[in-house]
Amino acid sequence: MKKYLFYPGCSMESSAHAYAESLSQINDVMDMDLVEIDDWNCCGATEYLGISLVPAYALIGRNLALASKQANGSKTVVASCSACYLNLAKADHYMAERPILGDKVNEALAEGGLNYTPGSLSIRHLLDIMVYDIGLDHIKSKVVKPLTGLRVAPYLGCMVPRPDYYKNWSDHEHPTELDDLLRALGAEVIDFPLKTHCCGGHMTQISPDTAFEMIGRLLTSADTFKADVIATVCPMCQLNLDAYQADAIKYMHAQGRDIQSRFPILFFTQLMGVAFGKDPKTLGFGREFVKATEAMSRIGVETPAEDVQAKPKRKKTTGLPMPVMPGRSGEEE
Repeated sequence: MKKYLFYPGCSMESSAHAYAESLSQINDVMDMDLVEIDDWNCCGATEYLGISLVPAYALIGRNLALASKQANGSKTVVASCSACYLNLAKADHYMAERPILGDKVNEALAEGGLNYTPGSLSIRHLLDIMVYDIGLDHIKSKVVKPLTGLRVAPYLGCMVPRPDYYKNWSDHEHPTELDDLLRALGAEVIDFPLKTHCCGGHMTQISPDTAFEMIGRLLTSADTFKADVIATVCPMCQLNLDAYQADAIKYMHAQGRDIQSRFPILFFTQLMGVAFGKDPKTLGFGREFVKATEAMSRIGVETPAEDVQAKPKRKKTTGLPMPVMPGRSGEEE
């Protein structure tokens, strides 16, 4: 069994429950042992690095220091979230490239009894591990329910393949790793030229029209190439394309650009779980805003129409506004 240090990131415990659930279901099939870094903290997402450089890298670096301290037989840190992956890789790279920054970060870490030597860990994305460590042959050998007939648009987003400090990916603009994995599952992978274009990130909260334009372009491309579903590797991408899909389509229609279809936005681990014969209920199906029921039924897979594990949540009175599941107020009765 291959052992890795695992940095889950905040999304896996909130908006990306389906990612976490499906990953837990396929770990045994993939013969992976993901050991969660103890006492990890938020990576700061995309905002903090633009506010205060040293504290931001210290925040990220703390996770690397903890991982280095806890390493026991593995020097590889795996991140499932694209933003987390990029931030961890950035911290490792820039602490080495800019010694003054590295010294300042370690000075901050020392207050907590920690230290990180850049280059002492390998930072990798979960998809990279699946394709290059576990291997496509192994993945293909575990398929019991091929995704034959399911047209999938492979969407990596902008953060995974670039800047690619460690040269892990086949190409910066048109990497093939996700395509190859989906084909190993038996899916029909469509040509998706926008596979590394940005989903808009947090522009949904800053400039909605800009975000809807960016999301709308991705949906238009999937529509043009007649995809059934869009597969992603990033919690932020999944949230934006799923939760704001109706808004983006409405915006595109107002611009005179028509989108005929609606697309379930699924994590690649969910599709892996289906191909491995796992119960869709255990893979997080039903949590998506645009339901996958119709699309998956085309290949004989029955998925929940609603989130069977969802519980009413009390509406927050502070923080950024979040999308509300259609037909639900988001408040307890």
